[in-house]
Amino acid sequence: MLSLTQLFRPEVLALSAYHVPDPQGFIKLDAMENPYSWPEELKKQWLDTLKDCPINRYPDPEARQLAETIRQHDQINNHFGLLLGNGSDELIQMLLMALRPNAHVVAPAPGFVMYKQISDSLGLHYHGIPLTANDFSLDLSAILAAITQHKPALIFIAYPNNPTGNLFDPAAIIAIIKAAPGLVIIDEAYAPFANTSFLERLGDYPQLLVMRTVSKLGLAGLRLGYLVGQPDLISELNKIRLPYNTNSLTQLTANFALRHKTVFDQQTEAICAERSHVFAELQNLDGITAYPSAANFILFKTPEGLANAVFDSIKRQGVLIKNLNPQGGLLADCLRVTIGKPEENHAFLLALAQALLSH
Repeated sequence: MLSLTQLFRPEVLALSAYHVPDPQGFIKLDAMENPYSWPEELKKQWLDTLKDCPINRYPDPEARQLAETIRQHDQINNHFGLLLGNGSDELIQMLLMALRPNAHVVAPAPGFVMYKQISDSLGLHYHGIPLTANDFSLDLSAILAAITQHKPALIFIAYPNNPTGNLFDPAAIIAIIKAAPGLVIIDEAYAPFANTSFLERLGDYPQLLVMRTVSKLGLAGLRLGYLVGQPDLISELNKIRLPYNTNSLTQLTANFALRHKTVFDQQTEAICAERSHVFAELQNLDGITAYPSAANFILFKTPEGLANAVFDSIKRQGVLIKNLNPQGGLLADCLRVTIGKPEENHAFLLALAQALLSH
């Protein structure tokens, strides 16, 4: 009889699969997606672009045309290397796969779950350093102490942070970069909503890499992320990139979409305006503590012990958000809502108010 314990590494057996709930029938505000589609005329132009896609052939393994468009879109100097991935997740996996066995990895906690998930699957030593309890800021002294103790080969810092939504103090991040004995990855997945970046600092710190994605911009279905840094680092990481990891349809679509920056800028502006509205409404609800966000979602705390019940009530009313309470720690009693269209946000706020009245 086949024994999984003999077949698979214990690190893999100890993992839990990443769960994505079925969104059918719900107002979907749980996954930090851009809720807006494209104007009909733009869709027609896009489809015209795709009609001659040579899907019988392998895609350009280096995605050269798309890479050049990304450089233009983000104003990335040709001096820096650029690596494309199947979403940020694949880039995170590449970075961690490249490390020596038993390497240490450090990141603020709570943070993006895939940093730990992939580190654990590879048998690396992951250390989540708690954020401060009052405002989710970096505990700089604790991170510097972890650097001294563990000498991490890699440090992840999400900017803005997921799931808390806040921007960390740039001076604290720079202090971490200077103290780091290995790589520091600034994960800027939510850059479109934050209006700040570490891209312009890449030339100052050779150990610094900036990671981005088009998912939050409004292209989540394409699964496209990219990593920017010193050419020698990117060249080494490129050795473990799977061939043809960016498919032809993704390359053509992303190349087309990023050349229509105005459309996405308008959508981003609308989302940020709604973020301010939802935040103000949350602040007016008794028992709710809403945390300022520079992303396209808002983290909020319910009255003690009620998060699960409030989440379930909101879901019964047809709105799907994210329940972070099961993670415990600093996220105890916390829920997270993605900013949607005005009518979606209105439905969420009504559902939340009703849930609070019921409990």
